[in-house]
Amino acid sequence: MTERDFRQMVLSLDGAVEGSHMGHADFRAHGRIFATLRHDQAAFGVVMLTPEQQQELIARSPGFTPESGAWGRAGCTRVQLEMVDRDVVGEALTLAWQNAAAKAASRNKPRTARKRVVRR
Repeated sequence: MTERDFRQMVLSLDGAVEGSHMGHADFRAHGRIFATLRHDQAAFGVVMLTPEQQQELIARSPGFTPESGAWGRAGCTRVQLEMVDRDVVGEALTLAWQNAAAKAASRNKPRTARKRVVRR
């Protein structure tokens, strides 16, 4: 898989747009970043998954690894483009897109009114 393939797959998802974040391409939907594309030494993508989704994909494909540190423990998953199958990347991107949609929906739920205590 190439950077171009990854970019085309991401942008084929409903509402996905490309931007830039910290010097690399990012992809947003529902107002949230759900994937990025980087070229440190070699080209790779990153998808924002849940830790459970991450573990399942890592078990199925050696091209998926957790990002380092807290980001990786939270589900951010590196995709080595030259090592992955298109179908599995498509699944990972769809999951990341759905996660962004779910987070946006929960953020937009109306909050219940709280009683304010006024101190004088």
